[in-house]
Amino acid sequence: METRRGAFTISTDPSRLDLDVIHGYLVSSYWAKGIPREIAERSLRHSLNFGLYDGDKQIGLARVITDRAVFAYVCDVFVLESYRGRGLAVWLMETIRAHPELQNLRRWLLMTKDAHGLYRKSGFREPEYPTRLMEIVDRKVYERR
Repeated sequence: METRRGAFTISTDPSRLDLDVIHGYLVSSYWAKGIPREIAERSLRHSLNFGLYDGDKQIGLARVITDRAVFAYVCDVFVLESYRGRGLAVWLMETIRAHPELQNLRRWLLMTKDAHGLYRKSGFREPEYPTRLMEIVDRKVYERR
């Protein structure tokens, strides 16, 4: 799948992904700080990835973990700082929500510290029943590698 808006492209073609750009961003992000390159690469291999490009240069990403039937978890969403403020993240989320293999899913999930406004534009809301959510978090997993 590929869609264009002016000079920008969103593509799900895995051969276009630039691991240097992706890992370079994730390794210092608040949600994946210190992630080893091989773990970032493995996570991409097992996901539906939406690369955001300016020509051939990767400038953003959103990764979707999904069974393509009932559930999708959106994660690792970013747009490089120099490209922010142009509506690219909103377009990226609209493109994900419109993807043919992600239609009629029962549940979408994501986690964010500071981008609630962005995700609300795509239909996300706080959990209806937050007491039903449970998690296991290992904040030191990358430090032990």
